[in-house]
Amino acid sequence: MKTLVTGGAGFIGSHLVEALLASGRHVTVVDDESTGRFANLDRPQLVAAQKAEKLTLIRGSIGDFQLVKSLLDGVAEVYHLAAAVGVALIAKEPRQTIERNIYPTQLLLDELCNRHQQGQAVKFFLASTSEVYGKNPKPVWNEEDDLVFGSTTKPRWSYGASKAIDEFLTLACSRQFGLPVVIARFFNVVGPRQTGAYGMVLPRFVAAARAGKPLVVHDDGQQTRCFAHVADVIRAIIGLMKSPATIGRVFNIGSDQPISILQLAERVIELTKSSSKVEFQSYHDAYDADFEDIRRRVPDLSRIQATIGWQTRLTLDDIIQDCLQGSP
Repeated sequence: MKTLVTGGAGFIGSHLVEALLASGRHVTVVDDESTGRFANLDRPQLVAAQKAEKLTLIRGSIGDFQLVKSLLDGVAEVYHLAAAVGVALIAKEPRQTIERNIYPTQLLLDELCNRHQQGQAVKFFLASTSEVYGKNPKPVWNEEDDLVFGSTTKPRWSYGASKAIDEFLTLACSRQFGLPVVIARFFNVVGPRQTGAYGMVLPRFVAAARAGKPLVVHDDGQQTRCFAHVADVIRAIIGLMKSPATIGRVFNIGSDQPISILQLAERVIELTKSSSKVEFQSYHDAYDADFEDIRRRVPDLSRIQATIGWQTRLTLDDIIQDCLQGSP
């Protein structure tokens, strides 16, 4: 089976590529390395797959229409992970966030719908995000909940709003043209190969603890999040794409075990036996004066559990230890 993975050199994408190759697929990766790195795919089994012509790596933008057309020839599945990522990047470059999230998705879907009408069956996976819930005040979010964004004067919400547009576009193609699609909303995916360069909290904490530097916690640290290991998330993605019961639907993927950011910092210090201390930093100093955050982000996982029987296997301590060991 020929498979295309956009953003396949990124953190989640590189793990997905490995799993797809292990399942016998022929995989093409396209990535512009704006946030991902092809070094993530520089592993013995993947180098061997390239030599066997089972893995093709292309440095390019999924916003290039001619490239998109050429990449889709003979493809049976598309996993669309290419997107702007990270709170730091979103706060710094809100326009780029909107453009990189919406336009390439529209290009892909337009071409897939054309091919679908001509008889080429291609299944489409959209990687979305818990950010689409915005600041919905519910303590636990399910897939049918309202999306509650802040003011347009707050760049923070540009990411969630643009990914919501991606979801609307994807579901419209499913309803109007019968394109087989699956949408997954990721909740704080963590694990090896993730970088703290774009604001991801756990790799930042691990790097600081290893170096004996302060672990910087934003605001009061009482924001709660749920962290899922990338290996569990990859199992969910593949399970969703295998099941005919998931077509045209949206699914939360993540852990449903919340922890405060302050507790996370303290746990990292404890497990690393680090001499590091916790330091607090305001959102104003970390990002900008307009930044808003979400106090609580917890997914309802009943839909994915009922549909494909998926559950997380790795605990938060497992995740932290895996990150500490630097496993590939």
